[in-house]
Amino acid sequence: MKKITIDPRLCKKCGICVEFCPADVYTRELDGSPVISFQEKCTGCKLCELRCPDFAIKVEVSKNDIK
Repeated sequence: MKKITIDPRLCKKCGICVEFCPADVYTRELDGSPVISFQEKCTGCKLCELRCPDFAIKVEVSKNDIK
């Protein structure tokens, strides 16, 4: 199982995670905050984590998900 967490203290609401996610896991609140709306669609690619300029996102992938 993949677990995504966003630290709201670090997130500056830039939207990079939303734009780079190939699985459309995220949506945005009216204030621009990213929301993990479809965690079950996460492929574990970690593009959101790698592209986040403020290190606000962490994607944890269990060993069972690694193929």
